[in-house]
Amino acid sequence: MLSDTEDQMARRPGRPDKNSRPGRLRIVAGKWRSRLLPVGDDPSLRPTSARVRETLFNWLAPVIGGATVLDLFAGTGALGLEALSRGAKRAVLVEQSKPTLRQLKDNIATLDAGNASVVAKDALQYLCHAEPEPFDIVFLDPPYAAGLYEELCRLLDEGGWLTPGARIYLELSDDTDFPGLPAGWTVLNDKTSGKVRYLLLRAPERSQQRSNG
Repeated sequence: MLSDTEDQMARRPGRPDKNSRPGRLRIVAGKWRSRLLPVGDDPSLRPTSARVRETLFNWLAPVIGGATVLDLFAGTGALGLEALSRGAKRAVLVEQSKPTLRQLKDNIATLDAGNASVVAKDALQYLCHAEPEPFDIVFLDPPYAAGLYEELCRLLDEGGWLTPGARIYLELSDDTDFPGLPAGWTVLNDKTSGKVRYLLLRAPERSQQRSNG
């Protein structure tokens, strides 16, 4: 097992996944296990490390099979593609960077992942303006300093984007203040690796959306 120092280095902007060759992302498990995919040279990319993904998907193991997945800051696709590899039914990957989008689409084509769709939009614009559909699992890994967590969680909660009991993954810097969560959301798992804090949350079993009446 790699040390926390190695894991932290892998999460710095511009660094590839620690368990992959330089410029490559490795799928950890499932039908595409050990597949290596190219990663763009965008210095703002910081793909979720293989170590963190392994822990996250152990948490998600009871619910990943047949799940619908929304990856709101897809980047390299590390989370959305890992979910599909492990049995998710469908994944929507939202990304606004044009160079990153090109590589993401190429990687989806390489894997022949017909159940993955890419949306070329800003995540907030997508949640505010797209026709909502409920997802079983949502990945939230925005830029750490952007301060978007509370607004994203509110939009997911109120906008019809979550199935009852949906799981929401948050990844943030360990020195970031914990965001306020919508009513009824609970923390299932909470862990820190190096400078990264990552959590799995659960939405209420019953919808919390406000009535218009």
